[in-house]
Amino acid sequence: MDDATPPPRSAPSPDPRLVVEPLDDGRILRLRIDAPPGNVIDHALVKALRAALAGPGGSPKLHALLLTAAGKDFSFGASIQDHLPERVGPFLREFHQLFRDLIERSLPMVAAVRGRCLGGGLELAAFAQRLVAAPDAELGQPEIELGVFAPIASLVLPWRVRGGVSDELLLTGRRVAAGEAKAIGLVDEVADDPEVAALAWIRAHLLSKSASSLRYAAAAARTRFHRAIVELLDHVERLYLGDLMHTPDAVEGVRAFLEKRSPRYGP
Repeated sequence: MDDATPPPRSAPSPDPRLVVEPLDDGRILRLRIDAPPGNVIDHALVKALRAALAGPGGSPKLHALLLTAAGKDFSFGASIQDHLPERVGPFLREFHQLFRDLIERSLPMVAAVRGRCLGGGLELAAFAQRLVAAPDAELGQPEIELGVFAPIASLVLPWRVRGGVSDELLLTGRRVAAGEAKAIGLVDEVADDPEVAALAWIRAHLLSKSASSLRYAAAAARTRFHRAIVELLDHVERLYLGDLMHTPDAVEGVRAFLEKRSPRYGP
């Protein structure tokens, strides 16, 4: 940060694990997840992210969101406890509403990730217009290993990477290193310090533009993508909650993970 930039002042957050920091005179809003260990995204943290978008994220002079995380890992993913049958409905609907909020705001978003960026964490990061990763980053959608699937990633990954690769990542749960992720289009830039690189990109390319025009441009550039998300998200949500979660294997996969044992799937 250069000397002309005022020091950031944190905005109130309903969850102390989310640090909301306006930068560059409020033209950048940094959302930093700080929930050690692993920055697991649970129901309360999703609500805090939505509140940040409704509060500071609604400023008319805001040019961009910077999504980052404290510690050595971006996020291990969504809370497994919130995927138990009695909790998964409210959690998944809240998580999906966060993406509807992002579409409604149409703010350019840049994600800076290091270490493990998995599951719901990757769904958030991959939704950004630009994803910057550290060389040690490891990205993947391991939901299938728990007997479930990733609804948002099922819509976002085919847009970011070619169809065959997105299918493979979703069906196998395979994790990819930063270099491979860049080669397939999942990552846009690999940098030793991804947050510094992300901020530099925002400052170099976005802050000289009109804040309001950027929002219209972001909405227009993603017209087909956002329309697909809005039209298909209810479908994948019903597939998950109405069909998948009524199968014994989905419940067994989640419980086996929590009980630290191998799942015993049916025939």
